[in-house]
Amino acid sequence: MSPVPAKGPTPRTRPPRGGQRYRLTIAYDGTDLYGWQTQPGKSTVQGALEAALQQLTGESPRVHSSGRTDTGVHARAQVAHLDLARPWEPWRLQKGLNALLADDIRVTELRRARPTFHARYDARGKEYRYTIWNAPVMSPLHRRQAVHIRAPLAVDAMREAAAMLEGTHDFAAFSANPHREIEGTVRTLWRLAVRRQGALVTIHAVGDGFLYRMVRSLAGHLLRVGLGAVPAAETATLLASKTRTARVETAPAHGLCLWQIFYGAIPGLPKPPPA
Repeated sequence: MSPVPAKGPTPRTRPPRGGQRYRLTIAYDGTDLYGWQTQPGKSTVQGALEAALQQLTGESPRVHSSGRTDTGVHARAQVAHLDLARPWEPWRLQKGLNALLADDIRVTELRRARPTFHARYDARGKEYRYTIWNAPVMSPLHRRQAVHIRAPLAVDAMREAAAMLEGTHDFAAFSANPHREIEGTVRTLWRLAVRRQGALVTIHAVGDGFLYRMVRSLAGHLLRVGLGAVPAAETATLLASKTRTARVETAPAHGLCLWQIFYGAIPGLPKPPPA
């Protein structure tokens, strides 16, 4: 989930002379969207933002995100940046964009950024949350953002398996396509927690980066453990195999939400080295 941007500036390029770089925080309901990246003839977050920017400013800036999200995946606080040759007041730009965007996408924050800020390359970590509604009857209020599991989940077993996945590992067994990862398959999971509140069971994944569909694969595995289909103790064996097999399932997209991007210090973790 941290692919190299398809095109755009190198990490430290600057906006055009006299221009301004902006940092955006974006929330979206991904139910009717085909993910972040622009695709011809399909509704995407990047495509919607760039179309609104062109209509509002007359310019055609590229909007660069912290990373792509797949079809159906949601975001509470995606971060992106863009450059404009003619500077705008941030509040006016934010208000104008939200007036043009569909209701399932909103710019929740927009501010000026330093000329070298890069939404992806400056990110130190990310948090994703995967939500499950664990009850016989699905709540209509959660149907678009939570996966319905009717059978009771053994949350303690899920926590046991999650603990084996924390730390720095080769997560090839939990990537939907490990061969596409040009930056390798080793990642650090600082936290993989399973929390229950009534019928809601939430998987919190916090790490320095995630492979293609890695969080959905982690969630799929933990769900199988919770349902008794796979013993928690098998987690270590699957991880050590470094091979993706049918034993690891990919959980449905609509349960996943990009929760936040970390820039700088992360609560409970060591401070980053000086830039």
